[in-house]
Parts: sequence; structure tokens; C-alpha cells
Amino acid sequence: MPEERSGEHEGKDRPLTVHQLNELLLICSLVLLIAVAAVRISSRSGLPSLLLYLGIGIAIGQDGIFNVKFDNAELTQVIGYAALVVILAEGGLGTKWKEVAPALPMAVVLSTVGVAVSIAVTATAAHYLVGLEWRAALIIAAVVSSTDAAAVFSVLRKVPLPTRVTGALEAESGFNDAPVVIIVVALSASGPVEHWYILVGEIAMELAIGAFIGIAVGWIGAFCLRHVALPASGLYPIAVMAIAVSAYAIGATAHGSGFLAVYLASVVLGNSRLPHAPANRGFAEGLGWIAQIGMFVLLGLLVTPHELGHDFWSAVIVGLVLTAVARPLSVLVSLAPFRVPWQEGALMSWAGLRGAVPIILATIPMVSEIEGSKRIFNIVFVLVVVYTLVQGPTLPWLAKALRLGGSSDAADLGIESAPLERLRGHLLSVAIPTRSKMHGVEVAELRLPAGSAVTLVVRDGTSFVPLPSTVLRRGDELLVVATDPVRDAAERRLRAVGQGGKLAGWLGTNARV
Repeated sequence: MPEERSGEHEGKDRPLTVHQLNELLLICSLVLLIAVAAVRISSRSGLPSLLLYLGIGIAIGQDGIFNVKFDNAELTQVIGYAALVVILAEGGLGTKWKEVAPALPMAVVLSTVGVAVSIAVTATAAHYLVGLEWRAALIIAAVVSSTDAAAVFSVLRKVPLPTRVTGALEAESGFNDAPVVIIVVALSASGPVEHWYILVGEIAMELAIGAFIGIAVGWIGAFCLRHVALPASGLYPIAVMAIAVSAYAIGATAHGSGFLAVYLASVVLGNSRLPHAPANRGFAEGLGWIAQIGMFVLLGLLVTPHELGHDFWSAVIVGLVLTAVARPLSVLVSLAPFRVPWQEGALMSWAGLRGAVPIILATIPMVSEIEGSKRIFNIVFVLVVVYTLVQGPTLPWLAKALRLGGSSDAADLGIESAPLERLRGHLLSVAIPTRSKMHGVEVAELRLPAGSAVTLVVRDGTSFVPLPSTVLRRGDELLVVATDPVRDAAERRLRAVGQGGKLAGWLGTNARV
């Protein structure tokens, strides 16, 4: 008898059978396919895709079609953190340093001083207008004061805006998760909240540690990938993502901000002229989509729709104060030293997009079992859904109304590099985009440095070896061979011609790689 009980007990404790795995894979693949189709629907209808993903999760959940009960806030938080790491890595790899660098001081102030102003105003409104206790009001204010990296990266890169605005908003969304997470964790801890100056000191220390580790890991990783040829091109995207994720893990283990570390490491990697850079970004973008889909669907499962009605108007009031008062005031205070035109300030005020990150952060008090944590989660959930519907679709319209168009500069070349370790050289694959000024330039007029040459041109699906008099056209793809010593100079020259034409060097036009 004891042996039978033992066998039965072992059977019940078995975590996952092959049959269950088959069902799980089928369900996950169907959800992913539906989510991919939802992206096309959202792009045509103008609805933000995150709402469709949340809708899928709600439809599967306990008030939905399949009546699946899911209430594991701790698991949601863990998966949400992992997804946020991937999203920040993808965003960092796609961030162009030459656009972010001029706006970096603004982004730093927005993600620190701006967050503090937004928290103070929103918490006051939540306490006096909605009647929340101060701890709950501060938690909600901190949670929703962070702009969402996924929402900002996905929306802003489709809207033609001045590079200073885009750079500031992208960097802000990458930076402000770090201080907000620290604040929410501190407010959700059991026992009294520490003195404000102690909390500020901890935030500063964690940000400094995270920044140092992120830059160091990114630089070391980029150096290694540039000087060691891997046996297969498909290994480079995996290595890049592994380096970025390791920056988060090292930063968090060292009691620093892992989120800031992974973002900065990814920015360094994305601007380091790595081999197969377009493939690296494409792989990261695919992982980013999977992370977003999984995160939003899981959050949709976690919410209980029939409970949201009780907190609907509370969420609308808090969101209205956040959108119409707190965010504009925080932008005004943060940008005052930089003399930003009012049109750009107005757009940056409206572009404080929220997404899954605030909802994930709202699970922290649930896991810590703070009193009223379920109401905090419901208010944040409703706020994000309602104001995403309002802000996301209207952002392009507002940019047009404020006459803030994108830069008219020539499009940058897409250059992919593959190292030839034994030959001490590099293959540069160069794609000439539509707006490139390389159109109409002869191969000889590129004036590439000695030790580099255009060896092949692909045009309209046909490849040929070019002559010095061959005229390059839009849509051409070039194969350039360069030796190690002149590889960087060749890429700089190609980018300069792409931006300034055949007279780039004589006219003083140059390009930073």
C-alpha cells in the first residue's frame, strides 16, 4: 500500500507529460498566429496592437470564451520582467546613437526629474479625487508615470518626427523604467517606507551601477564580436541577445538597475558596426514581438473583466490628471533649461505612451500582498487601455497639426558586414535606399580608400561585376571587399556619399559610422 501511494504521488507531481506538451505547443502556436494576424488588423484600423493582444488574453480568460482561470500574479511578474528585458534589448539595438546623443541630457532629466514631478501630481490627484490611501496613490502614480518602451518604440518609428524629439522620447522610455521599478518595489515593501533622501540615494546608486555595467558589457561584447569570426552567421544574433541579457543579469546581481544595463548594453552593441547587423536587429525584433504578444496575452488572462467596472471612473480620473496635467507639467519643468520650441514640448507631452510595463509593475504590490493591490491593478489596467486608445491613434495627427515633420535628409545606407578572419578582410553588403544621394554616382566616383573595392552589383535580380564607369542606382545592392585597416574608412566614405553625393568629401560632408 505505501508503495502504491508513493507511485500515485509521483504521478500527480509529474510537472508535464508529452501529451500535455503537445496541447500546450498547439495552443501557443495558434495564439501566436492569431496575434500576428492582429498586427495586420491593427495597422489597417489604427488600433494599437497591444489592445488586440490584451483582448486575446481576456477572450481566453475566466470571463471569456474558454473560461481559463489564471490568477498567478507572481508568474506574470516574472514573465513580464523577462519580456521587458527582451523589449529593451530590441529597442536599444535599433536606437541610433547619432539621434539620441544630442537629446541625451533631455532624456535623463525627463526620466528622473520628470518622473518625480509626474508622481507628485498624479499621487495627489489619486488621493484627494479618488480617495486612495497615500501608499496606494503613490504606487499608482509611480507605475503610470513610466512611459512604455514597447509602445514608444513601435509608434514613434512609424511617425516622421524631428530627430531630437524621437531621440529624447526613445531614450526616456529606455531610461525611466529603472527608477520607477526601484520606487514601486520600495513602496510595496512590508513595513514603513524609508526616508525620501535614502530612497533617492539608492536610486542614484543603482542607476550608476547599472549604467556602468551596461556600457562595459556592451563594449566588451562588441569588441569580441568584431574580432572573432563565428563559424555560422546565424550565431551572431544569438550572441548579441545573449550579451544584452547578460548585462541585465549582471546588473541586477550587482544590486544595480538591470533594466538600464540591458538598454545601454544594447545601444552600444547596436552602434558598434557588428557583423550581420541587419540580421541581428531582425532577430531581436522577432523576439521583441514574441515578448510583447506573450506579455499582453498573459496580462489579459490575469485581469478579471467583471471587476473592472467598479474602478472604471477612478482610472479615468487618474488618467485624465496624468495626461492633461502631470505629464505636460513634468515635460515643461524638465525641458525648461533646454529652450525647446513649444510645438516639440506639446508633442512630447502627448507622446507619454503607456503599455504593458505599467500593468506589469502593478503586479509588484499584488505579489507583496499590499492592501488594496487588486484595486491598484484594475485602475492601472483600465487607465492603460483607455488612454492608449486615445493617445496612440491621435499622435500622428497631432504631429501633423503642430507641423512637426521628419528630417528631409538623405536616407542612410544599410550596410551589413561579414568578417573574413583568415583573409584579414571584410565583406560589406551595401543596400542603396530610395532617398540615397548615391543614385547617379559612378563606381570610380566613390573614391574608396586603397585596399577596398566594389566587386559585385545586384540590380533587378541580376548580378554583375561593375566597371569604374558603372552608374549606381536606387535599389542596387553592392558587395564591397575591404581589408582590416581600411574597413572603417570604407564604410565612412560609403555613408558620406550616400548622404552628400559624389562631392561629399569636397563639400565637407562626412558621416559618422
